[in-house]
Amino acid sequence: MSVASLKMRSWLFAPGDSERKMTKAVEGSADIVLFDLEDAVTTENKPLARQTVHDVLTANVAHRARMWVRVNPLDGPYTLTDLAAIMPARPGGIMLPKVAGRQDVERLDHYLSAFEAANGIAIGSTPVIVLITETAEAMFHTGDYKGAPRVVALTWGAEDLADSIGASANCNPDGSYRFTYELARSMCLLGAAAAGVTAIETIQGDFRDLDTLRTRAEQVRRDGYRGMLAIHPAQVDVINAAFTPTEAEIAEAQAIVDLFAANPGVGTIGYKGGMLDRPYLSRAEHLLRQVGRA
Repeated sequence: MSVASLKMRSWLFAPGDSERKMTKAVEGSADIVLFDLEDAVTTENKPLARQTVHDVLTANVAHRARMWVRVNPLDGPYTLTDLAAIMPARPGGIMLPKVAGRQDVERLDHYLSAFEAANGIAIGSTPVIVLITETAEAMFHTGDYKGAPRVVALTWGAEDLADSIGASANCNPDGSYRFTYELARSMCLLGAAAAGVTAIETIQGDFRDLDTLRTRAEQVRRDGYRGMLAIHPAQVDVINAAFTPTEAEIAEAQAIVDLFAANPGVGTIGYKGGMLDRPYLSRAEHLLRQVGRA
């Protein structure tokens, strides 16, 4: 399965030191499973986690394209050791956390090329998703990823960003994000659009509140996000449904495309009592591409 054909609606984290949880995640309905070597694993468990991730990757070859790994950040001592352990098992992709900017992606590209060459993997074939808002410095570089090697998606994080700037909280009393974190969400979306890659929404920490998850996922899809990170299997089906266009939306998009096709050269056209212009056509075409009906 190529990256272009891989669905990216739900990205489910599974701790790298738990074979049971990783295997369960692979057997589930998540579009992509993220084996975590970073936050979910203590320092003393990282050697075990690397071997466990390698073994699960090797044991589930049929699902290889769906199995990605979040390595440790480049500003620490573990990234190369992570890659040395997992690349022989050919993960479907890599998540790079806590970047400072594009230079970290380019550095990772060099590392991955070396490991691909050493393991008989096509150079450049391991895709990357980047967490681009977890440090204060990174916030000033969210628009720098156009043409960055290997990058197919950008996502953002609120918890590490709060830690980076010394905040005691990142949410308002009603649970909504405070301004700085809404800014991070917007900058991630704009950065992904500028780079021509997929924007992925960050996690919802309360995995039991599926109603709030559904509302939030549907809202960010309307904003332009195309998927969402998950921390629990119970969240996956809700996320998949929220980021799948409905039949009514597909039919509406097809009607708009057909209308413009029937009236070539027209800049604006009447539709259901209103006027549509070319941006409406572009959005309709994009939605149809999402569902393979372009």
